[in-house]
Amino acid sequence: MKYTVNLTREDDAFVVSIPAFPNICTFGGSESEALANAQEAIELYVGYLRDEGEPIPDDVTQTTAIVEVAA
Repeated sequence: MKYTVNLTREDDAFVVSIPAFPNICTFGGSESEALANAQEAIELYVGYLRDEGEPIPDDVTQTTAIVEVAA
């Protein structure tokens, strides 16, 4: 299974959000640490969903765009 994650740099950490799992948010001191933490969080949550007989969400495809606004 593969899931899209969003990394946001904040001061001295990378914050990760997962669109398919909006209730999961994690972080790490480096990009690789943040991604490893996200992987672990997703695996734990998917395991929980399986144990409870709940559906496992599909990945959410996102498009990122830049819009220009007047200042």
